[in-house]
Amino acid sequence: MNAPRTPRLLATAAAGLGTLLFVASLHGMPFWGDAEPPPTEVAVRVDQVGYVRGEAKQAYVMGPAAALTGARFKVVDARSSDAGGTDAKDPDVEDAVVMAGRVGAGTGRWNAKYPSVRTVDLSALNTPGTYRIVMAGTAAGRSPAFRVAGARELMTPLVRDNVRFLQAQRDGADVHTGGPRHALRHGPSHLADRDAVVYAPPEYDEEGTELLDERLAPTGDRADVSGGWFDAGDFLKFTGTTSYSVAELLLAQRDLPDMAELSAEATHGLAWLDKMWDGDSGTLYAQVGIGAGNENVRTDHDVWRLPEADDGLDVSPGDPDYTIKHRPVFPAAGPGEAISPSLAGRVAAAFALAAQRAATTDAEEAEDWLAKAAAVYDLADTDPDPDEPPVTAFPPAFYPEDSWQDDMEFAGAELALAARELGDDRESGWADDAARWADAYLGSDVQGTLGVADVSALAHVDLATVLDGTRAYGIGAADLYEDLRRQVEDGVARAERDPFGAGAVYDDFDAVPHTFGLVATARLYAAATGDDRYAAFAGGQRGWALGANPWGTSFVIGAGEVYPHCPEHQLANLAGSHDGHGAILRGAVVNGPNAAAKLEELNSFPTMRKCTAAPPAGAWTDFDGKGARYLDDVGAWQTVEPSLDFTTTALLAFALTSRTTPTA
Repeated sequence: MNAPRTPRLLATAAAGLGTLLFVASLHGMPFWGDAEPPPTEVAVRVDQVGYVRGEAKQAYVMGPAAALTGARFKVVDARSSDAGGTDAKDPDVEDAVVMAGRVGAGTGRWNAKYPSVRTVDLSALNTPGTYRIVMAGTAAGRSPAFRVAGARELMTPLVRDNVRFLQAQRDGADVHTGGPRHALRHGPSHLADRDAVVYAPPEYDEEGTELLDERLAPTGDRADVSGGWFDAGDFLKFTGTTSYSVAELLLAQRDLPDMAELSAEATHGLAWLDKMWDGDSGTLYAQVGIGAGNENVRTDHDVWRLPEADDGLDVSPGDPDYTIKHRPVFPAAGPGEAISPSLAGRVAAAFALAAQRAATTDAEEAEDWLAKAAAVYDLADTDPDPDEPPVTAFPPAFYPEDSWQDDMEFAGAELALAARELGDDRESGWADDAARWADAYLGSDVQGTLGVADVSALAHVDLATVLDGTRAYGIGAADLYEDLRRQVEDGVARAERDPFGAGAVYDDFDAVPHTFGLVATARLYAAATGDDRYAAFAGGQRGWALGANPWGTSFVIGAGEVYPHCPEHQLANLAGSHDGHGAILRGAVVNGPNAAAKLEELNSFPTMRKCTAAPPAGAWTDFDGKGARYLDDVGAWQTVEPSLDFTTTALLAFALTSRTTPTA
């Protein structure tokens, strides 16, 4: 759990025959015996959640070139093909074929075992239902089930599951008890956070792996920082990632205003952010807990336990374990001092979005949120030392970030929109500020795409609304939309070179959240401009993350037939089921594939439960390629640790997709 990007973790289960069938599904093998030796086995990859009616729909088949040259496919009604059970075909039941054809053009080579990848065009399939692809001719194979349905019907359950993950991540006294589908629970935790000691920001080595301070230095202040969400599979809490996630939840509410649990979870996150801002002293706290220490300071990443176990520790000041129970709080800056603009910008944006949400129902509450947003915004250090990284976390290597102008643009745009809603005459000033920061971002060399380190896509769309056809600092909506196209086109260019059409880099961290970021950006662009040129690209990226990838797994837990069963997450590992039928961390989004070299060392703790729910590690090896590797193993934080920002980026993408209007 001592990762360059803060570690992440999870688990469930399956064994015996169930595991054999699971492995068979990964390889595209039939689940029944054939009377004659079958044609060459190939692997079929689909979006396991499903395809939206009217959108372009593409699946993939991979195998030996000779087997795919004469291969045919048929799409069958899953109700007939699964008559003998989800994982077994009754040979006496004839498949109800709804579509048939030949596989499409080759898209390139994947690896030695699967050297040829071909497409299967399903775009003509628009009748609602649940289907499978069955290969014929020179190839044999069978896909997991997938649905064809309306966008809202497909996407809304995914959003609800993402919210369930956030509910499971709750810290403090207000934990979520949930219902039958939310069985992964824990008790009240980290109650000592109600009266936490504030310490001076710690100093780390250049790699961010070793605490250089012999001991932490208390400032003499204390703070109530209880509640909030665990950041990932660990139990740290970060203002930076929480504010990013809260902002995405509030933006998603624009598309799903009647989803009560989404609203409630945004409120829960906001309540904790409010605690992290001490308006009386002008202090923004950046972090609760510590993830990298030394022999004198034990950290969250040194133990594997349920979160409530920390409250039971018998420790005294000076004990190495003292900071596990009595978790340190670190300020972003001293009281009243300038705050790193990256952190100040996104917190101000989240508070301003809260003001917008309350504007039509509770003007007093809205004014209160706007005042807090303005106060944080005014403390932003807009002339930071260029040689110092923005303050995101301690150590900064947990959440590296190069840009901050995007955060300030985001804050200015949301402040201006909140002011417009409330009739506040500061609207024009904040609008000008946002345009100035947009201009600075567009002229910088640190332009990225939507993710926890770059919120420019969110900022651009709302700034265009603020400008409403006008220009400020030379910036108009056309410039902002051009940059949105730049962000999506970066993904399009990569997708055109990839056998599976992947728009994100999958041999480095954050492949899956960057994929969902591309989906969200394409949808934001279409909604803002009416230009739907990236609709097929967005659908393809969503499909890649939900199963139409070389590994044939969805990277959202509980979505589809094949998904992570042993993610690195302490709560899921210790409280979840390991028999394949019990509680899972439903809705959590994991990193997905990563560089093979980064998986040479996995985490291991004496208290970590062995998870056998997923196929053996070797079952995934056949599908590794292009320098990337995927592993569903409780110690593989590099591939299967979920997090707040991963999950809320996906949630926003699903919410934006939910309003897609079918064209057929």
